[in-house]
Amino acid sequence: MGMMAGGASGKRRGRGRKRIMSDINVTPMVDVMLVLLIIFMVSAPLLTVGVPIDLPQSQAKSLDQDKEPLTVSVDTEGKVFLQNSEIPIEELVAKLTAVTSARGGMEERIYVRGDRKVDYGTVMKVMGRLSAAGFRRVALVTEVEQGS
Repeated sequence: MGMMAGGASGKRRGRGRKRIMSDINVTPMVDVMLVLLIIFMVSAPLLTVGVPIDLPQSQAKSLDQDKEPLTVSVDTEGKVFLQNSEIPIEELVAKLTAVTSARGGMEERIYVRGDRKVDYGTVMKVMGRLSAAGFRRVALVTEVEQGS
């Protein structure tokens, strides 16, 4: 009976025992979030780069687009790319027809990106094939002109 005199539970609550901390430590979570933010800020511009092309400059304004556009690119060596994959120029119309029919028909706009150092005739050959195949909404892509 002498043991129960100090308390009914029999547990000792002395000064030497630490209290349980009831606060949540959010510092590690904030550190992880900041590191992820930096990683995404650095990697985001790298994800948008497709075929490396040095586009000519123009004073035209950019177009607003709500979905990913179809792009045909011609690099300095005259290679033709549909989106990011290289294709022979003979297969360009067949693949574009298949893609546009799956996406909503021949009325979809197709962007042609030609490197500024590529032969003018090569870009015109690509545009001529697109026009002959019935694609009427073909546009050239340029960069915004720097300076005056």
